[in-house]
Amino acid sequence: MATQEFLTPTQVAKLLRVCHMTIYNYINQGVMKVWKPKRKTLIRRADIDALFDILRVKQVTEAKVPTPIKEFYTSKEIQEKYGISNSWLYEIAKREKWPKTQQRGKTFWSRKHVDTYFARQQPGEEISEWYTASETQARYGMTLSAIYCLVSKEAIPKKKVGAATFYSKYHFDLAKGGAEPKEPEYYTYPEAMEKYGITRDQLRHYLKYHNITRVKKGKYHCSESVRTLL
Repeated sequence: MATQEFLTPTQVAKLLRVCHMTIYNYINQGVMKVWKPKRKTLIRRADIDALFDILRVKQVTEAKVPTPIKEFYTSKEIQEKYGISNSWLYEIAKREKWPKTQQRGKTFWSRKHVDTYFARQQPGEEISEWYTASETQARYGMTLSAIYCLVSKEAIPKKKVGAATFYSKYHFDLAKGGAEPKEPEYYTYPEAMEKYGITRDQLRHYLKYHNITRVKKGKYHCSESVRTLL
């Protein structure tokens, strides 16, 4: 086959180590040129080499063309929707590298990036007790600005109900030294795989990538707080 100028689609598939249907798809899409002497489909070796150049250019072109951002929030809309201060907004935007644009002196932020970030911050179902901002102020004598800073710095879980924002009572008390840390909860590998619908390889990737604590009890491995990263 090495000296043949023309190859059949099956031979090309073997040469490239792909399914023969992949070659026919290239042919049908016009990506690969074919020759048909005496009703026989043949592919010239030079056109096989050209195929790699076409695919390489296509990959580079697709990589360089970002998906245009069409939906944006104003800074005020983000503050009202997620109950954050203007300074906190800019701190998060800088850290998360939110795409932005400016029009007539106003800053507009990518709606997709903003919503994705705050979706990750949603509190877990196990949190049952909450403070309002006024309750926090009364208990700890803090200004609203100080509350916002502490919530941001300590990543205290919060939720928004209508126009009101609530903060996890346990996490706030813990940050202020008014609560004892809870013992960490653990999942076995099978429990985490079943709960989040992931394979063992995917779980191992998450554990390694996010540096999640693991302990070994007998022959079983456990992983701490897997739910926080999924």
